[in-house]
Amino acid sequence: MDDLAVIDTAAVATVALDPVKTRLLAQLSAPASAASLAGRVGLTRQKVNYHLRALEDHGLVEAAEERRWGGLTERLVVATASSYVISPSALGSIGADPSRNSDRLSASYLIALAARVVREVGDLWRNARQSEKRLATLSIDTVIRFRSPADRAAFTADLASAVATLAARYHDERAPGGRPHRLVVASYPAPSEAHC
Repeated sequence: MDDLAVIDTAAVATVALDPVKTRLLAQLSAPASAASLAGRVGLTRQKVNYHLRALEDHGLVEAAEERRWGGLTERLVVATASSYVISPSALGSIGADPSRNSDRLSASYLIALAARVVREVGDLWRNARQSEKRLATLSIDTVIRFRSPADRAAFTADLASAVATLAARYHDERAPGGRPHRLVVASYPAPSEAHC
């Protein structure tokens, strides 16, 4: 089981978002049979089997093992990931795209940027795994408590200057074999449950 899977097609997103199938996926962090799931989610075994087949057909669950009980075979399935993210690719041409927003200080631009990260990194990660390679990434996540809007503005200016200096130092347009990397830096008010 992967720790995360990126859903990038409308068909798989539709299946994953179905309330019954979502409840079943939540129960499948460990292998389970249709009979054992039926009791947990309050459905008949036949209905659970129907939903499990749809989940398996779309790659959201997979066979884990088979157990024989007398003349019967009990099939156990498990979720393919412990959590899922839906890429804007699943929405096709209406998926979020930062190129359609010119206000780089707006929340909608930040959301579209985050969506692009999900789409691009999801595609790169899938290709890397298919090639049995690792994907080089860097993530920095922190919470900063500013004393005032003036401090926040000063921090923003300092950060922009530092990023520009580093980019100028390390960017080489003509480097043979060089590979461009996208750098996204975002800031927004931390939700109240975030810890400093």
